[in-house]
Amino acid sequence: MKSKLLAFSTGGTLFAGLCCFTPLLPIVLTALGLTGLLGIIYNDAVLLPVLAGFLMLTGYALWRKKQQR
Repeated sequence: MKSKLLAFSTGGTLFAGLCCFTPLLPIVLTALGLTGLLGIIYNDAVLLPVLAGFLMLTGYALWRKKQQR
């Protein structure tokens, strides 16, 4: 389970980082047909806390992995 948490949190961090700093999110939402959500989701008030949460989750997963050894 620890490796699943680390993989999930690392993937979420990478995806949130890409969405914050590149125009990846509008491309993905347009491909999915969800362009109406762009005004709500593509906002720094939403994306930056999500990125911070995934960073904290990654740190927690790394800490748990270190404690298990």
